[in-house]
Amino acid sequence: MRTFTGKDEVLAAVGETLGTSDWVEVTQQMVDQFAEATGDHQWIHVDPERAKRESPFGGPIAHGYLTLSLLPLFTSQIFTFANAKLGINYGSNKVRFPSPVPVGAKVRSTAVLVDANEVAGGALQLVVQHTVETEGGSKPAVIAEAVSRVVF
Repeated sequence: MRTFTGKDEVLAAVGETLGTSDWVEVTQQMVDQFAEATGDHQWIHVDPERAKRESPFGGPIAHGYLTLSLLPLFTSQIFTFANAKLGINYGSNKVRFPSPVPVGAKVRSTAVLVDANEVAGGALQLVVQHTVETEGGSKPAVIAEAVSRVVF
């Protein structure tokens, strides 16, 4: 766990790998709950029997956006800000889903601080590239640049 205590530490860390999260198993229950929350009930995600029969992946896969939605969990395991008054998600610059995440697979993220700069109001804007890998996979499941703001 990397802990930043102020703006100067963050700015000095641009270009560094901040760390890697723990493995998280993607379960069918998570996929089903995500489908309920988003309205995305495509059979490749929520019908395990049909996915085993008809999908090119041999079974159900997680929604790409479900995997993306794990970034806050991964981030909380990789780095934090001591003495921060506020932290918010600001958006994403780039998001790609190079390979699917089979239900039952474990995923984790490695985070690199790509950019950090001060913005209006004294907040620090960070761009963190997350590369989410599937245990045993040959290609990343997600590559995303997450943009956030922190006020110390």
